[in-house]
Amino acid sequence: MLGAYPVNAMIPAQDLERAKDFYSLKLGLTPCDVMPGVLRYDCGDGTWFALYLSEDAGGTEHTVASWTVENLEAEVRALRETGIVFDNDDFNEPTPSAIGSLSPPMAAWFKDSEGNTLGLVQAP
Repeated sequence: MLGAYPVNAMIPAQDLERAKDFYSLKLGLTPCDVMPGVLRYDCGDGTWFALYLSEDAGGTEHTVASWTVENLEAEVRALRETGIVFDNDDFNEPTPSAIGSLSPPMAAWFKDSEGNTLGLVQAP
């Protein structure tokens, strides 16, 4: 039923201005829609995500959204240059390069300003 449709993400933020600065300065993203309590961002292939005001932001340990990228190592390098700190474990196994394996795709994870876990996944 839903397999033919894009999936979009809703990401909580305790402080929308702080989150907006993080997504702009660290990830190079600009909101395309600004509504009371919500910032929406367009991404590739018609997908999007929204940051919404919530006291519960950062309350989970799982990945809330991930980007599929062509060159994971290059993206990790570029994001590190903006100050992003990547998690150095892959399902509880240390990964000094910050790049882990989801067998077979490679992946990397980091937290946003609100404590949400975000991911990058190497395109197949």
